Amino acid sequence: MSKYSGKPVVIERPAEELFNRISNLESFQERLDAIPAEARAQLGDLRFTADSIVITAPAVGEMTFNVTERVSPSRMVLQAANSPVPFAININLKPLSENSTEVATVLDVEIPAMLRPMIGGKMQEAADKFSEMFSTLFAS
Repeated sequence: MSKYSGKPVVIERPAEELFNRISNLESFQERLDAIPAEARAQLGDLRFTADSIVITAPAVGEMTFNVTERVSPSRMVLQAANSPVPFAININLKPLSENSTEVATVLDVEIPAMLRPMIGGKMQEAADKFSEMFSTLFAS
């Protein structure tokens, strides 16, 4: 498996509160619908259900990630349901203080060695986008 770590972001919320908000995926849709159009456009085509995230990307099509693990208040894992290769999104929360939490995303994907140079940059970009998404959706 190759791992691509998104840039950690700091969100001014307690870890437990942030975990509860992140693990309630339906709240993402409400927050996504409320952000300005230009910020939403940067995040791409996303949809959220109670236990999944659906991402539509031009080169890949529609991918669904289902929650497979919730460990309060430190970790949530989503697994790709319809990916041609094993693919997981790990969301790690680390309390920095009583009211501040670092959020870091790690994408675990099984990419054949010969394709890593072509795909690796896009995977890193995706990991960074997830960090941006958390910062955008939960900063307020």
